[in-house]
Amino acid sequence: MKLVLKDVRCPLAHFTLALDVEITRPVTALFGPSGAGKTTVLDLIAGLRRSPSAFVELDGRVLTDTAAGREVPARDRHVGYVPQDGALFPHLSVRGNLLYGSKEKRDAALDRVTGVLDIGHLLDRRIGGLSGGERQRVALARALLSSPRLLLLDEPLASLDEELRTRVLAHLKRVRDELKVPMLYVSHSRSEVVELCEEVLILERGAIRGQGDPRALLTREPALAGSPGS
Repeated sequence: MKLVLKDVRCPLAHFTLALDVEITRPVTALFGPSGAGKTTVLDLIAGLRRSPSAFVELDGRVLTDTAAGREVPARDRHVGYVPQDGALFPHLSVRGNLLYGSKEKRDAALDRVTGVLDIGHLLDRRIGGLSGGERQRVALARALLSSPRLLLLDEPLASLDEELRTRVLAHLKRVRDELKVPMLYVSHSRSEVVELCEEVLILERGAIRGQGDPRALLTREPALAGSPGS
């Protein structure tokens, strides 16, 4: 996986997001204090937000090039996005949510993803009857069934208690190891980043402050590693 973010200049409320970075590790974290611009980065990659200046390229395919007037629509980017709230449809069953917009209609794909995430027994349930951890796994499965070339995860464990966080993190490791879908993972938890990710980008006030091995970098930055928020 190779993700290029170049000439990104996106004005935010209190600063300008400014990025020139290449990401090549399959599972990379965006880490930093609240309001650093992490969710904005995901939105720019997903095509949910436009910037006056940006160049975004994923595996050789240009998704955004403001200088050339190119902006691939979000639905055509082949990027899966799991926001903090999961954004599930409450009027649909779990199965209906999983197959909504899915590019993988085959039973084999559904069986594999639900098997990895251990939600096969939930297919006929309504969203309102699910626990927080179950809802997050359904949201993750729906994103995976869109056949993404990159999965964007915006603090998927932030609203869960410690027990559920541990369970869902174990499933994310299975996605990493068995499905091998590249991930860009936003989190404020140092332990999550160290346990799941191969690389971390530390973002502060819209700028990359550090990039490298999570264990070495976050251990060296104890004050930042304890920063709250997304």
